Amino acid sequence: MNKLEEILQANRNFVSHLPEAYVNYTEAGKIPKRHLAIFTCMDTRLVEFLEPAMGIKRGEVKVIKNAGNSVTGPFEATIRSLVVGIFELGVNEIIVIGHKDCGMSNTSSRTLIKKMLDRGISYEAIQMIEKELEDWVDHFHHPVDNVKMVVQKIRTNPLIPKDVPVHGLLFNPHTGELEVVVEGYLK
Repeated sequence: MNKLEEILQANRNFVSHLPEAYVNYTEAGKIPKRHLAIFTCMDTRLVEFLEPAMGIKRGEVKVIKNAGNSVTGPFEATIRSLVVGIFELGVNEIIVIGHKDCGMSNTSSRTLIKKMLDRGISYEAIQMIEKELEDWVDHFHHPVDNVKMVVQKIRTNPLIPKDVPVHGLLFNPHTGELEVVVEGYLK
């Protein structure tokens, strides 16, 4: 059985035996009850760990994820998602959450490009994105510094209203502990 078949089989089992804990969740709306957007990393250790560690349940927040919780431009995918969250879905507060032991700290554009070439990605294709790749990957050095930088990029983005607090936190994927890096209520 391949990965897709495994997922579809698990889904059939889930739907036919919907756990009692999820019965009330089926009515969750599109508008986040806490009017909060969380922007974090796609690290697998955060799945089913970060939200419970924050006391967050289904339907309460919008969660946006990417590698290293990075923002690379003024209207890239994360900013677009935040704009929709704010202006269409009632988000009025943002929390950027980095985490300890982030894999992006150990990645470089050179090693990533080598792995891409080894897997058959053409050098011409890499040349098209090489500068952007360097700007993204090679500027990530430490999760705390990254959180501060991303909070600043979001706060100063002309598409994000100035009355939206932007906080920065650091999550420990081993213990579940959160540390405040940037307190968004302070100007």
